[in-house]
Parts: sequence; C-alpha cells; structure tokens
Amino acid sequence: MLRSLILIAFVSLLAACASSHVLTGQPRPPVPVEQVRVYFAPPPSRYEEIALLQSNSGAFTYGEQNKMNSVLDKLRVEAAKLGANGVLFQGTEDSGGGTGVSLGAGGGSYGGGRHFSGGGVGVSISPRQKFARGTAIYVLNPPPMSDRGPQGPMAPVPPPVPPRE
Repeated sequence: MLRSLILIAFVSLLAACASSHVLTGQPRPPVPVEQVRVYFAPPPSRYEEIALLQSNSGAFTYGEQNKMNSVLDKLRVEAAKLGANGVLFQGTEDSGGGTGVSLGAGGGSYGGGRHFSGGGVGVSISPRQKFARGTAIYVLNPPPMSDRGPQGPMAPVPPPVPPRE
C-alpha cells in the first residue's frame, strides 16, 4: 500500500512539471536543446510555425529568476523534441498558490458530564508557479549565436546599441 502511495505521489509530481504542445504545423526530426533559441520578438528572417507550447515552473521552484529559467528551459526542451530551432516567447502568468496559516479550536461534552476540547494549527506552503506560453518555430536563416544571454546558452546576438550622447 505504501509503495502505491509513493508511486501516485511521484506521478502527480511529474505531471505538475509537465510541458505540452498543440501542433499547428509540420514537426521535424528532433534537434539538440542547445540549438533552440528563445526569441522575445519575431526573428529577422523567415520562420515556420510548428506548435503552440505551454510549460510551468513546477511546484517546488522558488525565486522569480529560477521560475523564469525553468519555464524557458522547458519550452526549449519541448521545442527541440518537435525539431524547432526556436521558441517565440508569448508571455507568462503566475498561479494562485501562496502560503496560509489556519487555527481551529473545538470543545464539547457527552454523557455523564464529561467534557473534551481540542485545537489545531494548519500550515499550507504552496509557492506560486509560473506558467509560460510560446510558439515552436523553425527559423530558415537564424542569426549568429552568442555564448550567453538571458535566453540560455544559444541566444541570438543582440543588435548593437548606439552610444548615448
């Protein structure tokens, strides 16, 4: 019985961290995740839409930056499975989660003048999850790659910024 409960809890935990997609185009053979870039605006070259993506940060991810990194990584993994070399980021939302504390007390009596009382404290700690949406795309002529960036290890090179006067 205990083994079944552990298995159910594990499967539920995995389901809470899942990514999903809805095909809107033709998938391609899978590519390495390192080749998938995240675009926060449409890429400068032509691209083909493959699927709509959705992911979440998971129930045990703390810190806004960690949540954002988690959802972007999951979008990239899902896109790579579909053969996309890019994700056109659509946005994020936060879940309702949060923490709470509740108190309770009770009392009563029953036959023979006997009395009883009880109390309790309940604590709920469920961090807010971050949900992200994006579109898996195949960019026909991707821009050159940089070594690092907010979009992960394979980010497009940002355009040069003119000096301020």
